[in-house]
Amino acid sequence: MAHSRLLTKLGFHKRSGLQAPRIIYLLLIWVWVGRESIALFARQSLRSFADAHKDALYDLLAREELNWRAFHGAVALKVYRAGQLKNSPVRAYVLDDSVKTRRGKRLEGVSRHFDHLSGRTVKGQQVLTLGLATQEAFLPLDSDIFISNVGAHPLKADFHDGRSVEARRYAQARDRTKPELAAGMLRRALRQGLEADVLLADAWFGTKTMISTALDLNLTAILRMKKNAMKYRLRNWNNGEAHTELLDANGLYQTSVRKHWKRLSGLPYRCQCLDVELSLESDGKEQWIPVRLLFVRGVSQDADSPAGAKSWALFLSTDRSLSPAAILEIDALRWSIEVYFKEAKQYLGLLWEQTETFASHLASIHLTAVRYCLLAFAQIQGAGTRVCEVRTAVGAQLSELDFAKRLWGFFRALIAEAVDGLPTMGFGRRSGRPASW
Repeated sequence: MAHSRLLTKLGFHKRSGLQAPRIIYLLLIWVWVGRESIALFARQSLRSFADAHKDALYDLLAREELNWRAFHGAVALKVYRAGQLKNSPVRAYVLDDSVKTRRGKRLEGVSRHFDHLSGRTVKGQQVLTLGLATQEAFLPLDSDIFISNVGAHPLKADFHDGRSVEARRYAQARDRTKPELAAGMLRRALRQGLEADVLLADAWFGTKTMISTALDLNLTAILRMKKNAMKYRLRNWNNGEAHTELLDANGLYQTSVRKHWKRLSGLPYRCQCLDVELSLESDGKEQWIPVRLLFVRGVSQDADSPAGAKSWALFLSTDRSLSPAAILEIDALRWSIEVYFKEAKQYLGLLWEQTETFASHLASIHLTAVRYCLLAFAQIQGAGTRVCEVRTAVGAQLSELDFAKRLWGFFRALIAEAVDGLPTMGFGRRSGRPASW
C-alpha cells in the first residue's frame, strides 16, 4: 500500500510490465556499468538487472508530466538531513552554469552560448545549477536549462499538454533570464528546508540583481566581481571633512589599493579591503547599501605593477564584518561545484542520453544530480574521502550481480523515503493502479 502511494505521488503507473521504481533505478545505474548509451546498456547489461527493454527507459525519460525536479529535491533533502549538514558551521549556496556542447539539429533546447572555459561561443545546452556546499560535502539542489535567444532550436512538436510540468519549464527556460531562474531555485531550496547562510558565485553572477536577490532572502552574498563600469561610493576623511567619490573597480584600485597592499597572514596573497557603498535600485529609486570589497593578488606579483587583466581579483561581501581571510575561506567552497560539473560531464551521464526532446533533457540533468547526491551520501557515511573515490568503487563493483542486488536495496530504500515525502500537488492524477515494487 505504501509503495502504491509512493508511485501515485510521482505520477507513475504501470507501463511495459515494469514497475516504475525499478525503471528509475535502471536510469540511475546505467552510466556506472561501462556503457556509453542506454541502447548499449539494454543490449549488453540490462537483463542482469531487470526483465525489461530499452523502450521502457526511453518512455519514462520522455514523459512530460513527471516532476523530476521534485524527485531530485526530495533526494537532496534526504541526504541533507541524513548527513546532518544543517549543523555545519558554514553552509553556502553555490550558483554556476556549464555549457554542454551538442550539435544535433533536432535537439530541443539547444542554443548558442559563450563558454568561458574555451573562450568561444558554442552551440549546446547551458545548465544552470544551484548547489549547497559545506566542509563535509557538496549537494546539487536544483538545475535548469537556459535557452538563449541566439540560434535556439525550436520544438519538434508542441507539448501534449501546455500546462504540464515540462511545458512550463520550457517556457521559463526560453523566456526568463539566468538571474530570474537562479532566484527561483534559491526560493525553492529555502522553502524545502535546504537552508544556507551564504550565496557564492563567480563573476558572471556578480550583478546588482543577484546581490538584491541575496539580500531579499536574508543571505550574505560573497561574489567574484568583474572589473567593469559598476560604480561604488567611497567616503574618505581629509582634515576632518568627508569626501565622497564615485569610482569603478579600476578607479578604486588606482586611488586606494595599488600602493596599499597588505600581506595576508598564513596565505599566499596580498590584499586590501575597502568598505564602500553600492546603489541598488528599488521602485525606481536609488538604495545605497554597505558592502566590503576585497582586492586580492598573489604574493609573487609586483605590488606596484599596473592594473592588468589578471594581476588582481575582486570580491564583494554584503557582510562588512567578514575578514579577508574569512571571505577567501568561504569562497573556496565555490570550487566544489566545479568538481560536480567535471564529474557530471565525464562520469555521471549529464545529457548522455541519445534523446531529442526537452523533457528527456530535463530528466537527464536531474538524474545526474541524483547520482551525485547518492555518491555524496556514501561519502558522508565513510565510503570514501572524496566523491570520485566512491564513484570509482561503485563502477568497479557494479558488474558483480551480488553487489548490484545489495546496491539496489540501498538505493531503493533511500529513493523510497525521499519520494514518499513528496507532496501530491503538481504530479497530476493518473489512471490505473500503480505497480508495487
